[in-house]
Amino acid sequence: DRVLIRIKDLTAEKADEVVWVRGRVHTSRAKGKQCFLVLRQQQFNIQALVAVGQHASKQMVKFAANINKESIVDVEGVVRKAYQKIGGCTQQDVELHVQRIYVISLAEPRLPLQLDDAVRPEVEGEEDGRATVNQDTRLDNRVIDLRTSTSQAIFCLQSGICQLFRETLIRKGFVEIQTPKIISAASEGGANVFTVSYFKSSAYLAQSPQLYKQMCICADFEKVFCVGPVFRAEDSNTHRHLTEFVGLDIEMAFNYHYHEVVDEIADTLVQIFKGLQERFQTEIQTVNKQFPCEPFKFLEPTLRLEYCEAVAMLREAGIEMGDEEDLSTPNEKLLGRLVKEKYDTDFYILDKYPLAVRPFYTMPDPVNPKNSNSYDMFMRGEEILSGAQRIHDPQLLTERAKHHGIDLEKIKAYIDSFRFGAPPHAGGGIGLERVTMLYLGLHNVRQTSMFPRDPKRLTP
Repeated sequence: DRVLIRIKDLTAEKADEVVWVRGRVHTSRAKGKQCFLVLRQQQFNIQALVAVGQHASKQMVKFAANINKESIVDVEGVVRKAYQKIGGCTQQDVELHVQRIYVISLAEPRLPLQLDDAVRPEVEGEEDGRATVNQDTRLDNRVIDLRTSTSQAIFCLQSGICQLFRETLIRKGFVEIQTPKIISAASEGGANVFTVSYFKSSAYLAQSPQLYKQMCICADFEKVFCVGPVFRAEDSNTHRHLTEFVGLDIEMAFNYHYHEVVDEIADTLVQIFKGLQERFQTEIQTVNKQFPCEPFKFLEPTLRLEYCEAVAMLREAGIEMGDEEDLSTPNEKLLGRLVKEKYDTDFYILDKYPLAVRPFYTMPDPVNPKNSNSYDMFMRGEEILSGAQRIHDPQLLTERAKHHGIDLEKIKAYIDSFRFGAPPHAGGGIGLERVTMLYLGLHNVRQTSMFPRDPKRLTP
């Protein structure tokens, strides 16, 4: 008949109530005839006192003191107001006076990493000579690392991004779709695809839901989005690349100009940023304790610059680059700093990319054939979305595919989908892990991928 109470709900309002709580033993410390336990549940923890008296014997105190860290226990106890704030616990105004304790699952005595070390800011560890946990150790023991308050907060906030993405787009009249991840041709037209055995032939893991989003627009869905895995066979061992990540993809028909779509996507991201500020302050503050960062800034409406303006800003800052040259990662970051200094925003759009650096299905600019109707969106100087108006004319699409050296037979179904009337449309793809990383000001995308996949990591 036990009703288990959440640790986060144990406040002064529950003082003197007898409650049942399930949690992990974070720490235990014996002192004379008393044992102090810290019980943890996700980001929340509370101090529990086992003291010799009416409800606890010496043997019970000794038993409690010897429960291995990370073991799961059920505790019956009385909620008591604390005489002074309890440092190191989220529930600082109350503690639990234990009457009964049961071990539900006993952890092994030796842990591969200590959770206190895993949440310690690196600078603090260096200054005090205390241990911190490196990234490989964290990822090799990801189940333990995900128990830290920081990781719990990161992935709660990431869940919030998905929720806000869906909420916003459904409110805007979009339909969620599911697209194939096993496909017959490289969706981005490049060589960076994973080939898989498919019965007596070969197939590929989708680099993007791009082609299928467009086919849905041709099927008169008008506005679609999807959330799902994306695969990139790029041997990139950088702070922001993964071989598998979660794509938040949008596609939309427009009436007069592709900027209708650009504005809709930008507003969707702004609504996500607002929602995170309103709903996830606890998580943001938890992450900031370990990884201090300035609050994320954005403008309404979102700042939009043309590519030529960005090139001019970089040249003014001493960077030599051509008009049709793509942005390198260092130049992206520098541009982000220049934009922040000039416009005081961490989020902006770069429009009218050179046609030469974009995929085959990108619509050329009708005014300047060297440019394209394409755009990227940036957070803290790093790209989080790449998008464009798509070519909806089958003849032009065929010409552009040939120009890129793509086997037309492999994309026949894609090109054919435009032969029976296709509205002008545009869209883009967002990397969920990258958005999470940059919103929180973290330094590596592996911190925001629950079980990251990169060229060197396939487990756990």
